[in-house]
Parts: sequence; structure tokens; C-alpha cells
Amino acid sequence: MKYIHDLEKIININSYTKNKEGVDKVGEIMSLWLEDIGFETTVYERDLIGNHLLHTTSKKANLPKILLLGHNDTVFPPNTFEGFNQDDEWIYGPGVCDMKGGNIVALQALRNIYEKNKGIHNIDFLLVSDEESGSDDSKILSSSIAKNYDYCFVFEASGIKEEVVNARKGVGTFTIDIEGLAAHAGNNYSKGIDANLEASYKLQELVKLTNLKKGTTCNVGKIKGGIGANTISPKASITLEVRYTQNEEKNRLLSALHDICNTSYVKGSKSVLSGAVQRDVMEANLKQELLITKIEDITGEKLFCEKRGGVSDANIIAGQGTTTLDGFGPFGDGDHTIKERASLKTFEKRINLMTQILSHFQVSK
Repeated sequence: MKYIHDLEKIININSYTKNKEGVDKVGEIMSLWLEDIGFETTVYERDLIGNHLLHTTSKKANLPKILLLGHNDTVFPPNTFEGFNQDDEWIYGPGVCDMKGGNIVALQALRNIYEKNKGIHNIDFLLVSDEESGSDDSKILSSSIAKNYDYCFVFEASGIKEEVVNARKGVGTFTIDIEGLAAHAGNNYSKGIDANLEASYKLQELVKLTNLKKGTTCNVGKIKGGIGANTISPKASITLEVRYTQNEEKNRLLSALHDICNTSYVKGSKSVLSGAVQRDVMEANLKQELLITKIEDITGEKLFCEKRGGVSDANIIAGQGTTTLDGFGPFGDGDHTIKERASLKTFEKRINLMTQILSHFQVSK
């Protein structure tokens, strides 16, 4: 299986998000393989992170326009988790399921179509370089092109039963910086304004925002403040993350964060809120259901779906109204750890699935 050797080649290149040289090397190799089957490459050059790459084909009228989406970066700095390994059931290595393995699934499906038809139309393939750090740069590009497409297929790992992903939570990260007033804890206790105490009140209010029945969480992941035991704390900060499954919950959370920030529970304290929603919610919808039904008609098999709390760039494309499904990569686990692996047998299954889907859309709606 040639594609396994291709996977080995790109896994053996460290492409940690901040390793621009490595990310670009993986991107260059992927571009060469795609250009071999007729794609043209547009390079969006970046100075501090890897370049984003949009691979395009010629367009035919009256057929759906399809975007395939992946990322070349991984979470592993050099010398933390390196190399490709394989046994009878699993392939091991950095990015094997998140998501170099998924990129190879897409590539091989496209090769199959090209070999059969001697050409590919209406399918573009976007590979970004900063997904693992939040897509702060690439989401501008992704958002700007999303509405050019009827469908988007994303190649993060499938579920354990080979499910695709039809919904992902939205996520935002915020910091509340609190300013109090330092004072000697023994001589001038009453003259101080305790920023740490203010943080404790805000913490309790933030935790109340969680609503597990609606799939909403507010996690205060880090608090810091103060100088020492004998000084009233002049500064404190709270770093928090919110996740939500519904847009109405996003609006509630954002409003509440501003209210909590602007309320001084300790008289005289002042607070500033910073941060943003990194990726908006991807909600299951009717257009997805229709696409899933179409895929089942094409393949003659049931396509199972699952909702995930984690986010991906599928959130970004779906947020622009493009019908989006995720999880078309191989099944894997241990992602973001040194035990990352992908199931060998699911590569062939996923390649066959995508070959059938994309082949259909070469000739029919």
C-alpha cells in the first residue's frame, strides 16, 4: 500500500505548529503529490508559522463544489514524540490520527478518482498550518473561502465505530485581569483592595455558568495573584474556557462574562476582560441530514454520526453556512499524547468511502 509509505514519510518530519520549517516541508510534499494528479497550488505565505496551502481543480458547472480540509501541524515539539512505527493492527506516530493520517486518506481517494477519470473537477483541498494552536491565523482564510463550496469534508479521526462528526462544541478562552490596591497586611489591612478576594467571588459566579444539561461548561483553568502573605494582593488574573453546543448559550455566556467582569464584589477593585471565541459551535442541521442520506444512497451503507466536545476547523467552515461533516480520517486514539495511534484497517475503509463519495459528485449532484 503506497499510501502507507507516504504517511511514513510525512510522519517522520516534525511539524509542530511553531516549527515553520517542518510544517512547510510537509506542505511542500503534500503539494507535490496533489500536483501530480492535476491540482494547482496557491501558497499563503506566513513568516512565523507554516504556509497555508489551497489546492484547486478546474470547475464544471452544475456540479457541487467540494472543499476537503486538513492541517499539516501537530502538537509535538521536536524530540518529544518522533518517528513512524507499525504492527499488524496499528500505526504509531505524531499526527497519525490528528491528522496526517486523515490527509493521506483524502489524498489516496483523490488518486483513485484521478486514475479512473484521468482528471478531477470541482474539488479543492485546503491544508492549514496552525489548527493545533487554535487556527488564529488560518481561520480568516478558511472563513473567506467557505461560502464558495456546497460541501466540506474534514479529515479528523473517525469515531470508534467509524462514525463521522456532525456537531462540535464552540469554544472561547478569556482572561479577567483584576486590579486592587497593595497594603501592609499588618499595619494597613483596611486600606488595601484585595484582588485575590475579588477573584474568589468572580470564580464562584463563573462556575455557576455551567449547564451540563445544555452541554455548556465554564472552566476556570488558572488563577494567579498576589505578592506574599504579608501584602494585600494588588493584582490577580483568571484564565477560563467556555464551551457550548448552542448559539443561544454562546450569547448567554458572553453577556454573563461581561457582567461578572464589570461587577466589583470588592469595593474599589477594577477588572478588564480579554479573549474571544476561537471556534464557533457546529450544530447538527437539516442540510447535513440530507447529505448523510445522499451518502448512504451512494454507498449502500449506514453512516453513523456522533457529537464531540472538542473543536476542529470544521467549526469554522460550518459557521459560514457550508454543509460540513467531519471525522473522515481513520479511527485512532491517544492523540495529543506519545501513545497516538491509528487503526490500520480503517485506512482502507475510509479511502474507499471517500472514493465513492467524491466519485459520485464528479458526475452528479
